[in-house]
Amino acid sequence: MKPNFDEEKKLWKQGYNVVVGLDEAGRGPLAGPVIAAAVCVSSSSYKVIKLKGIDDSKKLSEKKREELYEILTSHKDVRWGIGVVSEKVIDKINILEATKLAMQKAIDNLLHKTSDRVKSARGCFLLIDGNFAVKNNLPQASIIKGDQKVFSIASASIIAKVTRDRLMQKMHKKYPKYGFDKHKGYGTAFHLKHLKIFGACKIHRKTFFPVLQQTIAKNEVI
Repeated sequence: MKPNFDEEKKLWKQGYNVVVGLDEAGRGPLAGPVIAAAVCVSSSSYKVIKLKGIDDSKKLSEKKREELYEILTSHKDVRWGIGVVSEKVIDKINILEATKLAMQKAIDNLLHKTSDRVKSARGCFLLIDGNFAVKNNLPQASIIKGDQKVFSIASASIIAKVTRDRLMQKMHKKYPKYGFDKHKGYGTAFHLKHLKIFGACKIHRKTFFPVLQQTIAKNEVI
C-alpha cells in the first residue's frame, strides 16, 4: 500500500484546518546535521493533487526523490517547512532530542507561512513519523512507519532527505577526504576507513562511537 490521505481526511472531518506531516533525515549518520520537514496539504485541494510515486524516501531512487522534491516544493497546494539542527547541538543534547528540536523548527517554519489558515476552526494537528512526541502544545499523534502510510509524512520524508543530501554534497567540497557526496555521512566502509586515516573533521558527531573512538585515538580534530 502506498501513502494516502486517510489520516488527513479523518482529521479534516474533525475540524482541523492544517494537518501537518513530520519526518526527518539524518538520525543515523556519523556527520552533519539532522534535518526535519513539515508538510501540509489543503483539505480543499487534495483531490486534485496529481503526485504519482510519493513514498517513503528510503524506497525511492535519488533521481526520483529529486524529481518529487521539485514538484512538492513548487506545488501551489503544498505548504512545507524545514528545521535544521547541527552536529554540535546533536552532541550536546543527543540525537533523539535533536530530532525533536528539528521537527519543532520545521513546524515553526511551516506555520509562519500558513498562520492565516491556523487562526480559524481548531487549527493544526501534527502527524509524526515514529513513536515519540514533540514538545509542542499542538495536538499530535505518532505513527510508526508513517512515511509508508501517510501522504504528508511521506512528502516530508522526501523534502527532508533531499535537503540534507544537498547540504552534505556541499560539505564534500569543504571536506573532500571523507566522501560525503557519496554516503552523506553514514558509516559506510569507505567512510570508516577514511575517518580512521584522517580523524574527525568539524562536522563529525563527536559523541557517536566510531567518531569518538577515532577522536580519542588521534587526539585531535581537523
